Amino acid sequence: MDIINTTQVRVFALSGLTDNEKLVPFLFMFFLLVYMVTIVGNVGLMSVVSKTSKLHTPMYYFLSYLSMVDLCYSSVITPKMLFDILSNIKSISFNGCAFQLFFFGALAVTDALLLSNMSYDRYIAICHPLSYVSIMTKQKCLCLVLLATFIGFFLSSVQTSCVFSLQFCGSNLIDHFYCDVRPLLTLSCSSTLPCDMVTVFCTCSCGIGSMMTVLISYTLIVSSILRINSAKGRQKAFSTCSSHLMCVSIFYGTVFFIYLRSSNSAFEKRDKVVSVFYSVVIPMLNPLIYSLRNQEVKRVIMEPVQKCH
Repeated sequence: MDIINTTQVRVFALSGLTDNEKLVPFLFMFFLLVYMVTIVGNVGLMSVVSKTSKLHTPMYYFLSYLSMVDLCYSSVITPKMLFDILSNIKSISFNGCAFQLFFFGALAVTDALLLSNMSYDRYIAICHPLSYVSIMTKQKCLCLVLLATFIGFFLSSVQTSCVFSLQFCGSNLIDHFYCDVRPLLTLSCSSTLPCDMVTVFCTCSCGIGSMMTVLISYTLIVSSILRINSAKGRQKAFSTCSSHLMCVSIFYGTVFFIYLRSSNSAFEKRDKVVSVFYSVVIPMLNPLIYSLRNQEVKRVIMEPVQKCH
């Protein structure tokens, strides 16, 4: 990732989440709690999958890797945000801003591609159950994970290099609580058209491409489930997909709301709320959704509790 620093700006100021001092204690405690739950939830889910032999299947392999990405994804933003909530001076260096944007973008894309990999896994499990073991081998799962990671870091390096090769010779105030593409582009005093095109390309190629995989997979899954004669069989098949569908809907809904809007539209308070949701809250929700709605994970977690009684 080559960052061409030809600008006058060396430090960016951040507007933060709020100017209301009365909200500071509440926001700090709330997001500290969210981050702690994110760490415990994702580390706990990875540990459960790792230590439970019956969960050593492709579905839970992807889920475990998703938890690791979610943990890193949240850690790129939340600790800095917590520090800034209590700080009177909210700032980040030019290079620090570049690295924050790079890792956040890379992990977000990896997250999206992992969700599409998981939909493909559910398609094979439900539509081709007899061939599942031979199709979803350990080698194939590893290749899918590595491919998702490579694409994520490659696209992010292209976008970050584009943004930070621009001139920032005016205001250094980023109207956000972290370094994101749209607020940064509004600060540039040079033409942002190439970066706008790169942003649209990255969002569409990754976001829409991965979402099409999800939609096609679930179209085939629903078609296959409707052909099951037993109502109990249909319910069981749907239940294996419900957690994943919920995570996909929340993630794509919030990301598309932010990144597929016009780059000229004002960055409003509601955009910050949505950004908080997908950058801080979603990494906490994913392990909770899978733990509470997935019967196998719930059963493994409840076994030690039941033994104590």
